[in-house]
Amino acid sequence: MLSKLQIRTIASLQHKKFRREHGLFVVEGVKSVTEFLRSDYTVQHVFYTSQAATKLTKIPQNIKSDEISDSDLQRISALKTPQGVLALVRIPTAPPITDNMLRNTFHLVLDDIQDPGNLGTIIRTAEWFGLKRIICSVSSVDAYNPKAVQASMGSLARMQLVYTDIRALVAQAPVPIFGAVLNGLSLYEADFGHEGLIVLGNEGNGISQAVLPHINHHITIPRVGQAESLNVAISAALFCSALARKETL
Repeated sequence: MLSKLQIRTIASLQHKKFRREHGLFVVEGVKSVTEFLRSDYTVQHVFYTSQAATKLTKIPQNIKSDEISDSDLQRISALKTPQGVLALVRIPTAPPITDNMLRNTFHLVLDDIQDPGNLGTIIRTAEWFGLKRIICSVSSVDAYNPKAVQASMGSLARMQLVYTDIRALVAQAPVPIFGAVLNGLSLYEADFGHEGLIVLGNEGNGISQAVLPHINHHITIPRVGQAESLNVAISAALFCSALARKETL
């Protein structure tokens, strides 16, 4: 049985303040927890129910693990329907961005993305297309938010997230800066070359005024119908797909 302190501590990790205070985030579900157990992330503790035990990969001996009741899992889970397994994982320390890290590759740069579901989907999409790192503005939603972790479907286990001052980054980056805007060159006509930063803006306001002047190449996803806008996660997928078709990833 979990103690009241354990329940209170784990439940508090639904909030960014306490995730930072404890240096931990929560991963739920057999598939996602298994992905993190196989990754470079440090898994501190795994809690599982008797039903989920047979589905879970073997937990290394150096990782704490406990079988708990369904009712205890309900108390610590962020899900309406808990999935039988919950892990506490260490928040990694991301390295500072250097010029060498930006060379000969592409990065998605997220400018004030607010929806955790969007971020999780972007992480999953970026991994599908072979990206290894996503750069976020400090005002963007926390990648370790339970909804973002859930939406990433385990891809967060293999993706590095770096939060930084992206205005300063794009102002000094040694690679081309491509921005997703409403009025620019068609995505399907753009020449991305072999390296660059792909900047995607806030769900409602687009790329911020502080970042926009540093965009070298304004790129638009051509609109055929009457919809006013595209979901930012869909936009990310289309940009990644365009890069993949040109064999530049």
